[in-house]
Amino acid sequence: MNWRNLNELIPLTYFEKMRNSFPVSLNESTGSWDVFKYEDVKTIFTQHEHFSSQGIETMKDPIEASILRQDPPKHRQLRMLVSQAFTPRVIEGMAAKIEAIAHELCDQMETSERIDVLHDFASPLPITIIAEMLGIPPEDREHFKRWSDALVGNDPERYYQCQQEMSVYFSEIADRRRLEPQDDLISNLVRAKGDGSQLSDLEIIGFCILLLVAGNETTTNLITSAMLMFDSHPDVREQLIADSSLVPQALEEVLRFCSPVQTMIRTVTKTTVLRDQTLNPGQMVNLWIGSANHDEDIFEHPEIFNIHRIPNPNLAFGHGIHYCLGAQLARLESKIAMQTLLKRFPECQLDRSHPLERIDSWIMFGVKQMPIVLAHRL
Repeated sequence: MNWRNLNELIPLTYFEKMRNSFPVSLNESTGSWDVFKYEDVKTIFTQHEHFSSQGIETMKDPIEASILRQDPPKHRQLRMLVSQAFTPRVIEGMAAKIEAIAHELCDQMETSERIDVLHDFASPLPITIIAEMLGIPPEDREHFKRWSDALVGNDPERYYQCQQEMSVYFSEIADRRRLEPQDDLISNLVRAKGDGSQLSDLEIIGFCILLLVAGNETTTNLITSAMLMFDSHPDVREQLIADSSLVPQALEEVLRFCSPVQTMIRTVTKTTVLRDQTLNPGQMVNLWIGSANHDEDIFEHPEIFNIHRIPNPNLAFGHGIHYCLGAQLARLESKIAMQTLLKRFPECQLDRSHPLERIDSWIMFGVKQMPIVLAHRL
C-alpha cells in the first residue's frame, strides 16, 4: 500500500487541496473553522489566550473537567498533580515490564499461523500498562477497549453513555482507595491537592478516563499503523530487522505519516485574523494535525514515507502546554512492541484478503482489525 492507496483510510489528497487552496476554511453548516497548515496549527496550539481548550457546552462531564479541556492556571495545577507518574525516570523504569508483556503476548500468538495483531497485541499491551498504573484489576480490563473506542468514536450517544459507565466504575474505585490506599495512580489522585484543596470526584474521574483513553488509543493505533507502513515498504522492514536501533526514528515517521490523533479542537476567545480570515469568539476551530504533518512547507516530499527524515518536527503529540503527557510512554511502548514483533516474527505479513477498515472516528486514525500471517517464527 502506497500513500495514494492510503487515501482510502486518510484523506491525504483532500488535505493537500485544502492546504493549498483553503488553508483556513469556514464550515458553513456548523459555523466552525478548519485549519490545515502546519504553522497555523502550531501557532494555535501555543496561543491559549486566543484559542481555549475549553468547550462551549454547559454540560459538565468528566472529559470536560479533565486537563484536556482546561486552560491556565487550572491546567497547570492539574497537570502538575499527575506529571510525577510520567517523569522520564519513571517511564524508563517500565521498560522491562513492557518487554515482558510484549513477549508474553507473542508467546500466545505463535501458536497460530494467522492472528489479528490489533486485538491480540497492539490493544492489550498498552491497556495492561495503563491499567496497572491506575491500579485496575485484570478482570475489569475487558471493558477498557470498548469504553475507549466509544470515547473517540462518532456516536454521541455512546460517547456520553460510556462516560456515565466509567464515572460509576471509577467513583467506586476512588471510594475504596480513600479507605485502603494502594501504590497506584488512583490512590495518588485521591490524596492529591490541587490549588490547596482536594480534587473533586469529577476531576478524579476525568483524569482516569483521559489517562485510559490516551494510554490506549494512541499507542494501539501507532503500533498498527507501524505494521501497516512497514509491511507496505519491505525495504524499510529489512532495514529495521537488520538494525533495531532505527525503530524509534521509523516510528517518528509513522507518527507523521499516519498521525494517531488526526485533529484537536479549540474555541476562539478573542477575535483573530488568520490568513485574511476573521475568527470570532465562540467559534470552534478544528486543528487538522493529520494535514499539518504533510505540509510541503515543512516536510520535503511529505508523500514519501522516509524513516531517515531528520529533522522530523511532527505535531502528532500536539505542541505547547497541552503536549501529550504520555508521549514518552507511547514512544517506549511502541518501540518495544515493534522491536519484539520484528524479532519474533520477521517474515509476518498483512493478510491482504481482508480489506482494512478505518475505525469510526474523525478524531483518531486507526483500523478496526489487522489480520496478519506470522509465517516463519523464531
